[in-house]
Amino acid sequence: MKFEQLLDFIQNNMRMSHVYQPLVIQTLVAADGVCTVRQLAQSLLLQDESQLLYYESIVKKMPVRVLQKHGVLERQGELVTLNVKKLSMVQKAAIRKVCEEKLQDFIQKRGLGLWDYRLGETDPVPDSLRYQVLSESGQRCALCGIKASERPLDVDHIIPRSRGGTNKKSNLQSLCTKCNRSKGNKDDKDFRIQPDDTHTDCLFCTGIADRIVATNGTVVAVKDGFPVTKDHLLIIPKRHVADFFEMSEQERNDTNALLRVLKQDLKEEDPSITGFNIGMNCGEDAGQTIFHAHTHLIPRRKGDVEAPRGGVRHVIPNKGFY
Repeated sequence: MKFEQLLDFIQNNMRMSHVYQPLVIQTLVAADGVCTVRQLAQSLLLQDESQLLYYESIVKKMPVRVLQKHGVLERQGELVTLNVKKLSMVQKAAIRKVCEEKLQDFIQKRGLGLWDYRLGETDPVPDSLRYQVLSESGQRCALCGIKASERPLDVDHIIPRSRGGTNKKSNLQSLCTKCNRSKGNKDDKDFRIQPDDTHTDCLFCTGIADRIVATNGTVVAVKDGFPVTKDHLLIIPKRHVADFFEMSEQERNDTNALLRVLKQDLKEEDPSITGFNIGMNCGEDAGQTIFHAHTHLIPRRKGDVEAPRGGVRHVIPNKGFY
């Protein structure tokens, strides 16, 4: 290709969806026409504002903050200063040498796992599969339960890529950015709700389908079989889980959200409702008789008991009044 042809291509025929093409050509021209792929990648990185902003954030949050705490450096706004007297050429060389030794020793111990959270992006989950995983998660983090509208969601590899994990759907779960970064490649825990079909003798696993009045993600609401007041409801996880303390964060969040909706609906339907008791029995000695977690939503009305003061404290006789 002649100079005129290259110039014509750049000016008239280059169709751009990003800045990559002109940067590659520009870098090759500056290097007399020959570069390694690594050199081209480095030239793109230097122009990637998103990466620069990302690493600016890393620098401020981690190394600068830690080194400042130890008195190694000082920071004023965007200016960072090494907190040491002027170094000689020999002293600078000594510092560079020990830093390089520490750096190489750490890399040797950690290997590519050091960059696991970034390397996973080189073989991304296909868009169609990503859509399925996020859709089936109900647009929620499988660990903390936060919604996609409140924090971005990632498709996480349950078994990390650095440990042999694949892009198969069975190895993917929805985690928010915070939970995903915290998990990293530390473990292969599956935070998804796993249905348990082995509890055929559990009343709440098998005998409530005709009593369901509402559902929200991982939980359902049913009419209590032995209501203590009119419209007494139970919020029950869909999977078999013993009590509140074994519920996942997602199940607790779905329960809380459904409680708020049901409370509002009940008050609109029955203006005589003036209060609610919300509670859960955990363990036989606390009064639990069905060992499948369930939260009571009990509407209260003025005058439904002679002396309501103390509320749930009355679970222990004579302790409700004080």
